Amino acid sequence: MQAKEQFSCGIVIVAAGRGERAGSLRDGPKQYRPIGGRPVITHTLDVFATWPREKRIVVVIHPDDETLFDDARSQVSGDTSSITFTHGGPTRQLSVFAGLKALEKSGISHVMIHDAVRPFIDHALLDRCFLALAEGSDAVLPAIAVADTLKRGSPDGKVVETVSRTGLFGAQTPQCFRFLPILDAHANAAASGRSDFTDDASIAEWAGLPVTLVEGLADNVKLTIKRDIAMADEKLSRNRLPDVRTGNGYDVHQLVEGDGVTLCGIFIPHDQKLLGHSDADVALHALTDALLATCGAGDIGDHFPPSDPQWKGAASRIFLEHAARIVRDNGGTIMNADISLIAEAPKVGPHRLAMRENLAAMLGISLDRCSVKATTNEKIGFVGRREGIAAIATATVVYAGDGK
Repeated sequence: MQAKEQFSCGIVIVAAGRGERAGSLRDGPKQYRPIGGRPVITHTLDVFATWPREKRIVVVIHPDDETLFDDARSQVSGDTSSITFTHGGPTRQLSVFAGLKALEKSGISHVMIHDAVRPFIDHALLDRCFLALAEGSDAVLPAIAVADTLKRGSPDGKVVETVSRTGLFGAQTPQCFRFLPILDAHANAAASGRSDFTDDASIAEWAGLPVTLVEGLADNVKLTIKRDIAMADEKLSRNRLPDVRTGNGYDVHQLVEGDGVTLCGIFIPHDQKLLGHSDADVALHALTDALLATCGAGDIGDHFPPSDPQWKGAASRIFLEHAARIVRDNGGTIMNADISLIAEAPKVGPHRLAMRENLAAMLGISLDRCSVKATTNEKIGFVGRREGIAAIATATVVYAGDGK
């Protein structure tokens, strides 16, 4: 078999169950419950969508869950163009059969069948399954050798015997097959009225297909009960990177003859003024750009073009408060604002506290999160010649969600 040339893979994700053992349906089917801030099935689809091999993915869903599925698919990190859905049946076996039939005319040579509520698979496991298929296996089962001592119990709750665990394995998914043989096996099982198979490997065994074991993954657990989902959420939340973003802004305005400058919203009497379309508050302009940078919202000129006469002489706090609203509308929490002013004059020190208080009020954050610093340019360059004032600003914002 020239596997590398002929291999084409379909993937069936089984997600049509109601998940009664995971708690009340008022919480929704377990495959759509949130773990780590996203639905269980989204994490599962992430792994397959980012797996760097050609594939077609069919998700088998309950007819009532189309809206839930669309929302979950929209949160997938990888390419979703290969992900479609079909409706399942009243049992897992019939749902898998529906997924296989949805791929029947796709021309695939092999298929992987996976439970939506096993979100902790990884590419290494998929590669092990792929390699076994590519080497000619009709059916591939990822499995973990049983480690616990096994006991057989009686109906009255007594131990009957200890069962040897030699050669025993716990089956996982994705269970992988040559496509046409497993499609035929499912069709024959349905035609014969058999509905008692607990997984697809057992259907393959019934149909006489040899099943090859490959090493499973200890983390590849099936989320079955409510506690499983809580533990998965705890695991992902603990490992999730916070979405902390830092934006930088820089602005400079020319100094001309005048009676004072406005910096951080504070008017400081001076023998010069800053030239600009608005009040030319170089500090707030730089900080506005820094905030906008944290969510990719352009710069101050995109929102308040100097060619628009309505902003002539406008107070720059309008610009900064607008940027802060954009940040919050995008799920951001402003953590820190820092401004460095570069000027030979006037002296900023006597006004620093008032400036910080202004920033705190404009941004809706505490005073200790606002910093204003000033330095001269040692009489070097345009700043040193008192031809202009420059400002550098940095903003730190934490956004909802993870840092992917």
